[in-house]
Amino acid sequence: MKFPGRRRHKHYFPVEAKDPLTNQLNATERLQRSYITGIDQIVVDIEAKVDQAFLDEFQLRRGMSQVIDSDITNALYDRLKLNDMVDYEFAGGTIGNTMHNYSVLADDRSVLLGVMSENIKIGSYAYRFLCNTSSRVDLDYLQPVDGPIGRCFTLIDETGERTFAISAGLMNHLRPESIDKKLIENSSALVISAYLMRTQGSETMTEATLQAVKYANDAGVPVVLTLGTKFLIEQDPAWWANFVEQHVDILAMNEEEGLAITGFEDPLLAADKALDWVDLVICTAGEKGLFMAGYVDDSLKRETEYPLLPGAIPDFNRYEFSRAMRKDECAEPIRAYSHTAPFMGGPDSIKNTNGAGDCALAAVLHDLSANVYHKLNVENSAKHQQQAITYSSLSQISKYANRASYEVLVQHSPRLSRGLPEREDCLEQVYWEQ
Repeated sequence: MKFPGRRRHKHYFPVEAKDPLTNQLNATERLQRSYITGIDQIVVDIEAKVDQAFLDEFQLRRGMSQVIDSDITNALYDRLKLNDMVDYEFAGGTIGNTMHNYSVLADDRSVLLGVMSENIKIGSYAYRFLCNTSSRVDLDYLQPVDGPIGRCFTLIDETGERTFAISAGLMNHLRPESIDKKLIENSSALVISAYLMRTQGSETMTEATLQAVKYANDAGVPVVLTLGTKFLIEQDPAWWANFVEQHVDILAMNEEEGLAITGFEDPLLAADKALDWVDLVICTAGEKGLFMAGYVDDSLKRETEYPLLPGAIPDFNRYEFSRAMRKDECAEPIRAYSHTAPFMGGPDSIKNTNGAGDCALAAVLHDLSANVYHKLNVENSAKHQQQAITYSSLSQISKYANRASYEVLVQHSPRLSRGLPEREDCLEQVYWEQ
């Protein structure tokens, strides 16, 4: 599989080997590196299978994400341990998972902002988070706190429905002054989630996030928002639509979150509506696959070589071979869409859906960062005569994102333990060269 970014193999754009007469690159100069930055509530995910009686006992609403206090947290954890109900404990967090998976896919640096317990004991939740995070994720900018990080209980009932119970600890106490302005300004993207806006009392995570978003907006750094859960969006969809329009460049969501914020049940129409606010949309839709929507200048559009697809927007994939651009940088912006069915029709058995969307987003971020990396080192390349925000076409990115999310669906952990293979034994190589 040919993915963008820094690679050891010759068939990736090895800028070190390019003709210096055409790219004016001094081979002795050190290559500049791109990176992405994410802000997250630092948590450990604890997964267990329960029944409705268990949820009722701890007053948890089935299928929802809810915050619980420390007393309920301790009682819940003790009960799970006593009855040997805990299946897995992983480093978690929506953005934490995305940063880890990005660094595994790209084999390159990402930066995670948040809080971390100042005093860490072996076997503690903070210790487990550090042990299960890629060494390529830069944790040097974490803010130390005198207390515990968060715990997120993923409770799965007999129907497969997931109920989330979150013990905040001090995960929401990231302060605005802990946000490094230069770090944000030099990033390829700033990645945040809707969860960061759910704070109360003395918690300062929302203020810190808004400070980082302001730095990114002022510097022209793309802000990427993943919606996280439909229940949070449903509480005030108008506020979220306004926030996205004012501050966000790339929106990631699933079909339920798309319905909550746009009012459209069809994922294609939801993505189309979101283009009223942002430049690029990623919408995962379970067994339907993945939809992408973006802008391209009319003079730079590229027609697909695949069959045109029917849908709520007829022949919507006509220009899916185009590279996404910011709407403001298009002289005559037109909308381009792409759809990819699940890789190989999806796995025979799904072991975990938690984190599949995060992994798909990590693949999209890899492509976005690869575009920045290539532009930093081969600025005069014909590739950059087009002011695109992605290195590849919507079609190729969609394939990549689907393939990456497949790896999470067939394992219990929401985090990748290895990169993807260069060549798929199960596919003709020509599939990836199209």
